[in-house]
Amino acid sequence: MNGKALREAFGDEMLELGKENPDIYIVDADVGKSCKTLAFASAFPNQHVNVGIAEQNACGIAAGLATTGKIPFISTYAVFGSMRMSEQIRQEICYPKLNVKIACSHGGLTPANDGASHQSIEDMGILRTLPNMTVIMGADYYATRNLIRKAAEYEGPVYLRFTRDAIPFVYDDSIELEIGKAHQIQDGKDIAIIANGDTVCIAKEAAEILETRGMSVRLLDMHTIKPLDKEAVEKCVEEIGKIITVEDHNIINGLGSAVCEVAAELGQGIVKRIGVQDQFGQSAPYHELLKINGITSENIIRTAEELCR
Repeated sequence: MNGKALREAFGDEMLELGKENPDIYIVDADVGKSCKTLAFASAFPNQHVNVGIAEQNACGIAAGLATTGKIPFISTYAVFGSMRMSEQIRQEICYPKLNVKIACSHGGLTPANDGASHQSIEDMGILRTLPNMTVIMGADYYATRNLIRKAAEYEGPVYLRFTRDAIPFVYDDSIELEIGKAHQIQDGKDIAIIANGDTVCIAKEAAEILETRGMSVRLLDMHTIKPLDKEAVEKCVEEIGKIITVEDHNIINGLGSAVCEVAAELGQGIVKRIGVQDQFGQSAPYHELLKINGITSENIIRTAEELCR
């Protein structure tokens, strides 16, 4: 496979940002090796704080740094960064709308054999319910690097989600994305597929096969779940009317739910959600976990063909 893990993008882009801006900080929760922050810590020891296994403390320290004009990135696993810290994120970061970035590796099912305790299937849903929070997951290494840079430039709380495992390249290093704006990979008129994160490459594969079978597919990379690009979704509903969402996240309160909210308010269209089927993960290889939940190109193709009969 030609690709890289999204956590690698975090480590590489933070190193560049640290060189450019002495106000960039990383607040680590004792997972620097896993989250790829060791190079940053070595290069910029005065811009790095390791609080140990104390994620809630990381929030308080990051919030304090933000009040002094620094741009702190809290680095931990997604399951801890979304739930262990949820009260502190709400009270100390989102409520005062501080410029803190929460950068979490091991999102979704990618922790694989680590099991359900480390597979964060609820994180984006939890964080998107908090006022003032922006929620982002890039489709590949290059998209993620670009979005990390955009997050550093953005004023306000941001949640960034990364994979542990390598993900195939979708883009190259020329990709430019905009927070809150879906990226259209291809246009079509028969069906719309909206994906984000590590499922974009799966959706892209399905779209290519569907095209060979005579189906015209619009494919969107919805890298920002909040604020959702409502205009892009509305166009899919009004111009096509049949939508499939694909996500490495619980279908409840994730990308699929966000798209359904827009369709429901319009009062038209059909949305089929592909993602984690409201069940905890288990210890198994990543691709097996995707199959268990139907997050496969085969299931996307089957769903699309059923919708277009």
